[in-house]
Amino acid sequence: MKLVYPAVFYPDEEEGGYTVEVPDLPGCVSEGDDMAEAILMAVDAASGWILGEWENGEATPDASGLGDIRPEDGGIVSLIALDMDAYAEKYGKTAVRKNLTIPAYLNTAAEAAGINFSKVLQDALEQRLFPAV
Repeated sequence: MKLVYPAVFYPDEEEGGYTVEVPDLPGCVSEGDDMAEAILMAVDAASGWILGEWENGEATPDASGLGDIRPEDGGIVSLIALDMDAYAEKYGKTAVRKNLTIPAYLNTAAEAAGINFSKVLQDALEQRLFPAV
């Protein structure tokens, strides 16, 4: 799943670098020595924030429109893109075991085809719950 959120970058005039806030994710703040690092750090911080919510059973917050964000003086508003599938695969910890019932003929055919039941169910749930934006 891919998500996009607006972020506000504030230049640090004294020490250089940038502080970055993601307004739609309360408390999600990071920083970088330059703009490139600040963007990467913002993506990492926002991805971790979202993953933490998911692991606690919370919903994904809606993203504000780019024009709805009003930064303080000197703030630069930009979008950041999150690849939550890659982030969750790398950093996700929580897995939940589910039992399910399917018709025997589907089980036989799927096993013969070497289908990973967990992956199919996960993909189907993501498509149903988080349609492409």
